[in-house]
Amino acid sequence: MADSSFDIVSKVDPMEAQNALNQAEKEIAQRYDFKGVGASIDTSGGKVVMKANSEERVKAVLDVYQSKLIKRGISLQSLDAGEPFASGKEYRIESTLKEGITSDDAKKIAKIIRDEAPKTVKSQIQGDELRVTSKSRDDLQATIALLKGKDLDVALQFVNFR
Repeated sequence: MADSSFDIVSKVDPMEAQNALNQAEKEIAQRYDFKGVGASIDTSGGKVVMKANSEERVKAVLDVYQSKLIKRGISLQSLDAGEPFASGKEYRIESTLKEGITSDDAKKIAKIIRDEAPKTVKSQIQGDELRVTSKSRDDLQATIALLKGKDLDVALQFVNFR
């Protein structure tokens, strides 16, 4: 019987991310506490830029955006939001959505699999994803459960389970 396998990836659905951004824009435009404070959220050069006239308001804009991402099923581990900084008379926060697994994170995940997963499970790094193989599907499912239980810095998805 052939080996079973699955891939570990870290991806964000671009349409869901855009929908979350659009919903956040609508809520910011309609909410009373954002009236007259110059609060806005938009994209520029692949980054999401949040603006307001005070640090507290720009953090509230970020909070609205995070809640919309969660409702759309996007993990906040994929959101890389910076600290608020002053830009003229307004405060800004720039954020990006992380795609792919960095080589350092891939090595950490491979080490966890090597040390704690069942011994029949093997992993190999392929670019920005990991391929995990084993003869036993049960061992692969145990590996998925193990990785879901770990507190890693990246949002992981498990795809192509065969």
